[in-house]
Amino acid sequence: MALPAAGTENLLLVTDSYKVTHHLQYPPNTTTVYSYFESRGGKFPSTVFFGLQYILKRWLCGKVVDREKIQEAKNLYEAHFGHDHFNEEGWNYILEKHGGHLPLRIKAVPEGTVVPYKNVLFTVENTDPKCHWLTNYFETLLVQVWYPMTVATNSRYQKEIIAKNLDETSDTMDKLPFMLHDFGFRGSSSVESAGIGGCSHLVNFKGTDTIAAIMTARKYYGCAIAGFSIPAAEHSTITTWGKKGETAAFRNMLEKFPRGMVACVSDSYNIWDACEKVWGGELRELVCNRKDGCVVIRPDSGDPPKVVVKVLEILSKQFGKEKNKKGYYLLPPYIRVIQGDGISYETLGDILENMKKHEWSADNLAFGSGGALLQRLDRDTQKCAYKCSYAVCNGAEVNVYKEPITDLGKKSKKGRLTLELEDGSFVTKEEGTGDPKKDQLVTVFENGKLLQDYTLDEIRRKAEIQLLLDREIQQNTV
Repeated sequence: MALPAAGTENLLLVTDSYKVTHHLQYPPNTTTVYSYFESRGGKFPSTVFFGLQYILKRWLCGKVVDREKIQEAKNLYEAHFGHDHFNEEGWNYILEKHGGHLPLRIKAVPEGTVVPYKNVLFTVENTDPKCHWLTNYFETLLVQVWYPMTVATNSRYQKEIIAKNLDETSDTMDKLPFMLHDFGFRGSSSVESAGIGGCSHLVNFKGTDTIAAIMTARKYYGCAIAGFSIPAAEHSTITTWGKKGETAAFRNMLEKFPRGMVACVSDSYNIWDACEKVWGGELRELVCNRKDGCVVIRPDSGDPPKVVVKVLEILSKQFGKEKNKKGYYLLPPYIRVIQGDGISYETLGDILENMKKHEWSADNLAFGSGGALLQRLDRDTQKCAYKCSYAVCNGAEVNVYKEPITDLGKKSKKGRLTLELEDGSFVTKEEGTGDPKKDQLVTVFENGKLLQDYTLDEIRRKAEIQLLLDREIQQNTV
């Protein structure tokens, strides 16, 4: 059986089973259903809103309903339920009345905006009174914005930790965009997740080995090359030379890549000997004479805070060190270190603090992160939820909400919502009490059309950490 071409999947099947029956469950003469999405709390106090545009472009824009898809969905759902609960009439109406375009309006905070949790991030409502059931049919798909949003948030909070240490121990912040490198492709659950998650990381940084992320940024966010990398060794390209051939393997890296930056994993056997006797001994002259870049030593095992400092100490004995203007030590510019094992929001601060304790500048080190960056997250990391807050039933407006006695943390918002700025802080106004002129939510999708098309450059600017924005202001006022 032939598989469908990419992009031709049946949108009618991209929902939870029970939602197929919901058109029969709303009150009689319901004409409007209005729902919203928020982070109800979670690990990080604010979230970087990102990824809705990917979903809209990938799934919802243009003619997404046709006869074949309706028939396919009808047949599948009848077999799935053992009954005919499918809203064939409703989907045929969308095809005939709207040309297969979805009569929905989606308003959202601009992508890249950093919003404290417990605030509305986007709203969805039907634009045709006969299609009230459509709003929550796509909850399943739209809630998947939790993933790019949470990766971007996790990445940004790590950027804040790195930036703080860099600001305290380095004379320059120039290396910051490349100090957390994405190693997460192989640890992702699929190529698509790697593309979405990796692109989310690129909101904050520019270093990646996840090619899928670059392609996602190119296709959905107008960025030709969103991330960069360098030639680097893996264990197989070193250990195939044998233990006695490790020096030859290292030498081969320097000779095959004579200019620019090159990274070499160095813990295959004895990381201490590799740093002292090989890089700082037999190959010292080649390292010192490197043109237009540096050799990056990669330890990949052991206790990271201790290993990184010991590697720096050994390399400094072989290559020397000098203090920068902040009073912290820096290796010569032709040699650096990358720690790519065990890196997460919880661990990188300990590594940087131990470096600081031993008077080493953060400028000596970069990080690589994999599973913890793209995969060790879920929808509850930021407690993401999509809830109905307003409806029109029998001509009467209803402020809809839930307030479970067993968990008031799941209490939902009421009525039509606006997201407004008060004294520089975001506030969600409920029950239609807000001022539409002050609403930070903008219409991004309406009746099958994308109305806002954000570029990655625009998003990066909005998501920038305050430390860098403050520095930019200071420089512009000098």
